Amino acid sequence: MGNFQQSIDTFQANTRAIKNAIATTIVGQDTVVEGVLTCMLAGGHALLEGIPGLGKTLLVRTLAKAAGLSFGRIQFTPDLMPGDITGTTILQPGSNGDRTFGFAPGPVFANLVLADEINRATPKTQSALLEAMAEQTVTVGETSHALPAPFCVLATQNPIELEGTYPLPEAQRDRFMLKLLLEMPAADEFGAILDRTTGTEDASVTPALSAEQLLEMRQTVRQVALSEQVRDAIVRIVWSTHPDCETAPDLARRAVRYGASPRAGQAMVLAGKVRALLDGRANVSLDDIRTVAPAALRHRLVLSFQGQADGVTPDDVIASVLEQTTS
Repeated sequence: MGNFQQSIDTFQANTRAIKNAIATTIVGQDTVVEGVLTCMLAGGHALLEGIPGLGKTLLVRTLAKAAGLSFGRIQFTPDLMPGDITGTTILQPGSNGDRTFGFAPGPVFANLVLADEINRATPKTQSALLEAMAEQTVTVGETSHALPAPFCVLATQNPIELEGTYPLPEAQRDRFMLKLLLEMPAADEFGAILDRTTGTEDASVTPALSAEQLLEMRQTVRQVALSEQVRDAIVRIVWSTHPDCETAPDLARRAVRYGASPRAGQAMVLAGKVRALLDGRANVSLDDIRTVAPAALRHRLVLSFQGQADGVTPDDVIASVLEQTTS
């Protein structure tokens, strides 16, 4: 336990350092910052949703600098092609004057990839990220290319403007570990944003970690204990999002068409382990699971027509499920 306590202390110190580095540029949004860090430390990917101008792109770019990671940005547009993301095989000049075919890697070959406005590209182009997110490889032709480690995709989307967008297929939404919602900053934070972004000072971000340290922190996350009681609670939560489950609350039976997948349970376990470490504990508590459940479940629930007509949101269903299964 002594050695692991040292790992916990190192984990907390590294996390504080990266949060302080991010705070030199980003004002507020503490919940979202912690959620993005949770995904990165757990080896997952995050979907960021919010209206334009809330700093989604700036947050991801700042996180890459603070964590000492290589950064790649992909601006999704309707005319974007899969090869623009993954890279393609091109004819390249050789050293002795001949020409050979070689692979030119795309922007996905980075530690931290920003998929900006991911719902503006066609489903064919969106699917180019599926293999990368699931396997950390890119296959072009008959050759697979390994992506750099660590690898994390942070995708953004605008929930308001729907014209010219292509909603993410359920299978791709399921690949994202957490869905994080960005809200308008508080009045005092808004004032600080104005001061910081319209003055003469240019805040620079100093790397607080390295890729190697981040990989070590991921190993620490995996070592956090999960009791059988908490594991069973996670199973009940996921099953109760399905309308045909006997433990589903009335709201889920009425408003949900399809419940969450097993990946939701995996996301809650790993996010719960990160939260336990942030709190200095070596085991996951039920309170950790209650905290991370909304972000792990909200993008995995498919509402029924009745639920949409009644104005029910996924978070409403999740609150009902948590109340019935963990109270």
